[in-house]
Amino acid sequence: MATAQLTASSFSTMNLPSFEGLRPSVVQFSAVGHVRLAGLTKRSFRGLVVKAATVVAPKYTSIKPLGDRVLVKIKDLEEKTDGGILIPTTAQSKPQGGEVVAIGEGKTVGKSKVDVAVKAGEQVVYSKYAGTEVEFNGSTHLILKVDDIIGILETNEIKDLKPLNDRVLIKVAEAEQITAGGLLLTEASKEKPSTGTVLAVGPGPVDEEGNVKPLSVSPGNTVLFAKYAGNEFKGKDGSVYIVSRASDVMAVVS
Repeated sequence: MATAQLTASSFSTMNLPSFEGLRPSVVQFSAVGHVRLAGLTKRSFRGLVVKAATVVAPKYTSIKPLGDRVLVKIKDLEEKTDGGILIPTTAQSKPQGGEVVAIGEGKTVGKSKVDVAVKAGEQVVYSKYAGTEVEFNGSTHLILKVDDIIGILETNEIKDLKPLNDRVLIKVAEAEQITAGGLLLTEASKEKPSTGTVLAVGPGPVDEEGNVKPLSVSPGNTVLFAKYAGNEFKGKDGSVYIVSRASDVMAVVS
C-alpha cells in the first residue's frame, strides 16, 4: 500500500484565490496506487485545517453563555475499565457528564423570568450529542441549552441523580429470564424491559405563562414507559437506569 502526501504547494486550483498568512499544513492518507489531481496550478490553499470542535483563541480569557445556555467542562474519557483493562480510543464511550463553569442569565417566558436551573460548580449529566464543543483553556467544553441537561449528579452514583425539568429517573425492572411455560431465555432473546420504579422526578415543565407544571408521576410509582426512550445508564450495582421525559411514561401500574 502506497502513501500519498499533499503539501500546501501541491494542493491548489485554478479558479480560487490563495489563502495568505496561514501556516502550511500537510495532509497524509493511504491509498492503493497513485493519487492524481488534474488541472491544478500553483495558486494554493495554505493551512486550511478542519477540527471537530471550535477553538477559542488564547487571547480570550472567558466565555459568557447567553440566555438559557450553560458552559460545561467535559470530564475526561475513562481509559480503563473497572477491571483495569486499557480501552482503545475507538472503543471509549463519549462522555455525558461534566462540570458547569458558567451559566446564562436565563430566559423570559410570558411575563415571567425563568432562571437557569443549574449553578457553576455542579456536576451535570446531559443528553448524548447535545450542544456545541469548544476548545478553551486547553480543555474541551460544551455550550448547550439547559433543557439538554437531564440532571444534576450530586454523588458518583447515577441512582442519586436529581432530574431537571420534565424528566424522571427510573430504575428498570430486570428482564424475565423464564417464560410463562418454563423455558429459559437466552440473553439475545430476552425482551427489553419497559417497566420500572420511579426514583426521582424533576420539578416539571414551564408553561407559556412561566408557571411550573408538576408532573403526574411520583417517586415510588411503578410505571410503563416507551421502549428505547430517554438516556440509559448502568449503575455501579449493575442495575440499569433510564432518565426520560415524563411524556414517555405511558401508565402507572400497581
